Amino acid sequence: MKHPLEARPAHWLLASIAITLAPHFAHLPYWVSAFCVPLLLWQGWRLRRATSSLPRRPPSRWPVLLLALGSGVAMKLHFGYFFGMDPGIAFLATLLCLKQLEGDSERDIRAAILLSYFLQLGLFMYYQTIPVALVAMLGVWVSTTTLYSLSDPHPPASTQLRASGLMMLQALPLLLVLFIAFPRVDGPLWGLPSDAYAGRTGLSDSMEPGSISNLSESSEIAFRAEFDGPPPPPALRYWRGPVLTLFDGRTWRPMPAPFYPAPPYEPQGRRYDYRLTLEPHNRNWLLAMDFPGGGTERAQHAASYQLLSMVPVHSRRRLELSAYPETRVGLDEQAAVLRANRHLPAGSNPRTRDEIAQLFPDNLPAEEKLARILERLRELPLVYTLQPPRLGTHSVDEFLFDTHRGFCEHFSSAFVFMMRAAGVPARVVTGYQGGEINPVDGILVVRQSDAHAWAEVWLEGRGWVRVDPTALAAPARIEEGLAASLPEGEFGSFMMRPGFEWLRDMRYQWEAVSNAWNQWVLGYTPERQRELLERLGVRNPDWRSLSILMGLGAAGVMLGLLFWALFQRSRLDPLERAWQHFCRKMRRHGLPRLQWEGPIEYADRAARALPEQADTIRAIAARYARLRYASRQAPDARQLRALEQRIRMFRPR
Repeated sequence: MKHPLEARPAHWLLASIAITLAPHFAHLPYWVSAFCVPLLLWQGWRLRRATSSLPRRPPSRWPVLLLALGSGVAMKLHFGYFFGMDPGIAFLATLLCLKQLEGDSERDIRAAILLSYFLQLGLFMYYQTIPVALVAMLGVWVSTTTLYSLSDPHPPASTQLRASGLMMLQALPLLLVLFIAFPRVDGPLWGLPSDAYAGRTGLSDSMEPGSISNLSESSEIAFRAEFDGPPPPPALRYWRGPVLTLFDGRTWRPMPAPFYPAPPYEPQGRRYDYRLTLEPHNRNWLLAMDFPGGGTERAQHAASYQLLSMVPVHSRRRLELSAYPETRVGLDEQAAVLRANRHLPAGSNPRTRDEIAQLFPDNLPAEEKLARILERLRELPLVYTLQPPRLGTHSVDEFLFDTHRGFCEHFSSAFVFMMRAAGVPARVVTGYQGGEINPVDGILVVRQSDAHAWAEVWLEGRGWVRVDPTALAAPARIEEGLAASLPEGEFGSFMMRPGFEWLRDMRYQWEAVSNAWNQWVLGYTPERQRELLERLGVRNPDWRSLSILMGLGAAGVMLGLLFWALFQRSRLDPLERAWQHFCRKMRRHGLPRLQWEGPIEYADRAARALPEQADTIRAIAARYARLRYASRQAPDARQLRALEQRIRMFRPR
């Protein structure tokens, strides 16, 4: 049977639902938000009209049930499927708003709070950042306060918040023990629906005019690299992504290539060891710096020298890698690969073809052709810009002879086309170039704005040689980054604008904190757990030792909380100490205070037993009761000293 509740738990429930749903509105369909907000406002209006209790007549169950069923059908029609992350969270949001209308019993409120807890956890399906964790903790705090108010609705709101916050603080040590010692597994404990990985930004597996310049306006972090020792100079910081060979006249795409468990080359030259923390991008490429060494777990090497994951990168990954930038690759390249990298679609970009035919005789060495094409590109009035004009069917012709304005994809595409027109194998390589060192923690940060496209040319006896044609028009792009290479008055992301150094400094600080969060909280993998436990003296931790560690840790936390509770009981305020002193005197005289007795009842019983001192006993008890209960403020020192002196002088007889 339902029993109506006082209004305060319902007010806390409304606040909990509002805080829980507010961050979800950024991801919910607009019609779900338009459905939930009026329901919350209506519930607030109902509570405002109530006086001491909730309305006795909640909405009829049948309309609520029909709305719930209708929202489920609407989810299926909107998303096209029902079992997935996005429709699931949207459906739970509507159910939570409908459930709070029935909050006229303790059972209803508890059910709504359980839904709130689940939706607070659902925030981490979108992002796992520190602000999201703080918002979720705020929702948990208010939801816990709602549960606390069910058992004690009368204290002030500040007291209820303080009590629930104290309970959460008491749970933190046990949470820390479980976080450190609970056996970690690779990946989540449960599978996420496929739509949980949608909406990631990053490189595409194809390239056409404008595809990379759009990325360069984003300051989102693509990955971080922490080097053992000094990082390589900017000219060597090429992070390889898709290698594009097939060209249809406008769009470049990769050619199918075999994969190997080890690099298809012999690493040479100086070695750079580093740890790569890769943000999720839903693709297989790992964006390692040229050229990765072997020994990488759960990765494979493509014939195009790209390091690939065996599964798409759906979550943040941390990799121990090494790079050999001076390695020569492709010295014995297959004839079929070279033939594919000479191919051009028939009829595409005729003006460029004609110019190449006039410039070069057939018997000219490939190195000479390369030098002449680079010199020809230097002669053209090409401008490196984030705002290139739109190009038509013959994009290379229009860029070289008409617009002269382009981004890295325009330069690399035009250069590779010219080399192929001259009969030299060439291809486009996309990825990232450069990055900036965070002065706070020394980590190299590579952003989406560092997305880049360059070229590789195959030369006899030298293999595949990197050529970056963008440097012809914007040499500062390679050494100093995107911002230093753009025309005057043109900026990429907001942070690149002059006069915002203070904002960049704040970003450095925040990104250093976020990186520590990523490494030690989100990136607390089995390897990191093993490393930490070995530092704590637990060698070769297995499930037995971890279980013992968790048991000992939990027991230690419980004992600590027990001693803390006992210590709190022993810490009496001065007024209570004075009253306990009086009670001890009476107990020694054979008149102990019973547990259920208040000060006035106790004084009456003691006065009857000691009639000669009845006035003194009643005066002491009355003064104590007045100081303890008549005011919420603590007694002043003068009143307290007067009571203590009177109790000290009292001698029961």
